[in-house]
Amino acid sequence: MTRWLDDGEQQAWRAYVKMQSHLNAALGRRMQADSQLSLPDFEVLVQLTDTPEGRVRVFELARALDWEKSRLSHHLRRMQKRGLVAREECPDDARGAFIVLTREGREAIEQAAPHHVDTVRELVFDVLTREQVDALRAISEQILRVVRPEDCPQDRR
Repeated sequence: MTRWLDDGEQQAWRAYVKMQSHLNAALGRRMQADSQLSLPDFEVLVQLTDTPEGRVRVFELARALDWEKSRLSHHLRRMQKRGLVAREECPDDARGAFIVLTREGREAIEQAAPHHVDTVRELVFDVLTREQVDALRAISEQILRVVRPEDCPQDRR
């Protein structure tokens, strides 16, 4: 039997869906205007800059981004053409490859990051109280425990 959403849950859900859609669109427009990067470009570059060597195995990148292999392959190809990333074969695994951050990719994210932080602050954190920020974090982490438990190893039992 379907457990329908009550009025409050439905209003909360619809507000969340609408906010997420509009926020992602606004972030994407600002990112493109400020740096000529798309949000997916930025996501890939963030993953690469979060590693000490600026390189990651393709399958690890797909898992971290939660992208389908075909989406990632197509996107990486476009980023390679623009010189943001390079592909290196894995010497230990003939079927595997690394995606490597290029000098141009590092420069692009270093230029984009300050603008992105300013935009996130303006659109999200400047309009929330400290208590709301704490609640947003707690809510997000709670939902992630259900939809992406592998990202929450401390909660596994």
